[in-house]
Amino acid sequence: MSTKDVFNEGNNLSLPVPTNTKSGSPVRVGGLNAIAQTDEGAGGNPAGSASCQLKGVHLVSVTGAVANVGDPVYIDPANNGVNVTNTNPVFGHALETKTAAAAEIRVRLTN
Repeated sequence: MSTKDVFNEGNNLSLPVPTNTKSGSPVRVGGLNAIAQTDEGAGGNPAGSASCQLKGVHLVSVTGAVANVGDPVYIDPANNGVNVTNTNPVFGHALETKTAAAAEIRVRLTN
């Protein structure tokens, strides 16, 4: 076994997040997509960081119509929500369809 391993899978990490990020919020940190598992600065994280999950399927509020299961959804670069605007970075893929109104759907994170 390598003595250089830090985290075996690295799917649950404390990462820097925007001020006032709440548990359950979608975030993008550099090129990493995640769901905050704690509020920013809570759960043993320093101010400015939150425990984040980098894999799995999560309920995420998505703005815009999703026509097909498997369609990509995108995160606003300023961490202001997830939408169907394909000029933003890919956040994950929809596991449900929905109309144009903002609504929570199951999204599989992409990393």
